[in-house]
Amino acid sequence: MNADDNALAAVGVDAEDERIYRDLLRHPRATLPELAAHTGRTAVALRRACSRLEALGLVSRMAGRPVRWVPTRPDVAVAALISRREEGLAQARLAALALLAETPRTENQSPEELVEVVQGQAAVVQRFTQLQQTATEELLVLDRPPYAQDPAKQNVAEMERLAHGLLVRGIYDASALEIPGKLRLAQESAAAGEQARVSPEVPMKLAIADRKTAILPLSTDASAYADSAVIVHSSTLLDALVTLFEVLWRSALPLPVKPSAAGSSPAELPDPELFTLLAAGLKDESVARQLGVSLRTVHRRVSELMDLLGARTRFQAGLLAARRGWWGADS
Repeated sequence: MNADDNALAAVGVDAEDERIYRDLLRHPRATLPELAAHTGRTAVALRRACSRLEALGLVSRMAGRPVRWVPTRPDVAVAALISRREEGLAQARLAALALLAETPRTENQSPEELVEVVQGQAAVVQRFTQLQQTATEELLVLDRPPYAQDPAKQNVAEMERLAHGLLVRGIYDASALEIPGKLRLAQESAAAGEQARVSPEVPMKLAIADRKTAILPLSTDASAYADSAVIVHSSTLLDALVTLFEVLWRSALPLPVKPSAAGSSPAELPDPELFTLLAAGLKDESVARQLGVSLRTVHRRVSELMDLLGARTRFQAGLLAARRGWWGADS
């Protein structure tokens, strides 16, 4: 049996039952004896399996004798099963909230219940994903290297939550945007609704869901950065983490958007890609790598851009550009 033989396990279909369903797709309107010949199972076992498939909406029986079974179209049947499963998950979430209301208040919880330690990279990734999926109002994120997952791949879970209206505020460390493709992904997230800012002083990775639960690395050692994490529940420690985020948020700069999205014309901004990278806080060497040009070319273009703005320093150039509306699209 290969991996595809139980492709419907996620919607509650047993592997052997799926085998029978597949056989019926190849031989619709088969009788029990015919199914027995194809599958090698007894008539009693097939009758029970077909009854289970019928309850799931995957097959139906035709009138008359002998009994014949007709498979439902896979796209229709599986879509119905997925919808049913989603309804069940929604009910489970509501039940979880009801159970939470029955738990003792935070003040009565012992310290070990307020802080959890998660070991193993897979477990850390799972808990972070769970944190994103369970947030209902707001997700606060500090983003900096290193990463437990591939930084060149979009955070699909966050994009889905943004699509459902979740407020996400993220602060990216400038070093994160030096990773090839990371700035583009951050801009895609911002376009999807994330409020994003950049800071040169993001001290650690952090995610806070609804100001009730946070996850952060246990170790500052880069070699073990993604191997363990701390889960912090409602407490003064969590309050301090929220305060840290808000302090960093006030001092951070809005993530540079592509100039076309900010309303600038080519005549106003002759080198939009260069300016976007500089405004993100990338060093000249990283800018040169991303643009595929020499360091000398970057220096020349930066000088031209500062002359255009009448700026003496890069920081002043950033302020003048912000006043012109060249970047800084979030609130």
